[in-house]
Amino acid sequence: MAFSRANAARIESTRASSRADAETQVDVATFTQWVNAYAQDETELADFYYKRFRPEFEPAVEAWVATRPLQNPDAPLTPFAMPEYQVAARAEAAALEAEAEEWSARARANVQRATNYVLGVVLFASALFFAGMSSKLATPRIQLILLGLGVAVFVLGVVWLATLPLSFAI
Repeated sequence: MAFSRANAARIESTRASSRADAETQVDVATFTQWVNAYAQDETELADFYYKRFRPEFEPAVEAWVATRPLQNPDAPLTPFAMPEYQVAARAEAAALEAEAEEWSARARANVQRATNYVLGVVLFASALFFAGMSSKLATPRIQLILLGLGVAVFVLGVVWLATLPLSFAI
């Protein structure tokens, strides 16, 4: 389930990132057209493009214009370099990616927990093997050694499994 949620969050993150890229392309295209119209002194056309700036883009343009980029050599080259330029879809994509990473971490922990329990099963099977083999041997000394080995593996398995976290999720 955790891997499914991680994948779903990654898919949504990719969608949001694609939306952010598309919105940025729209911002670049309208800004380029606006700058060209402004540079050619086509006020009506410049106003036309300015009115079509996305609401998220307007604060960055206004802040950039306030730096007087034509007179100020220290002004940022474009409004895209301004801290005011924020694309909400990009922040959404980052948040969804972080959520996906959380779910992936949970999934990896769940897989590790399952692996640990499978190893416990293998240890108990080994203990049963040694105990069972001890009854098939004719030499009492070797029987005791194998039985002792089986008991030791069993006890170590019980102690090790007792230290593992419990999970009751189904």
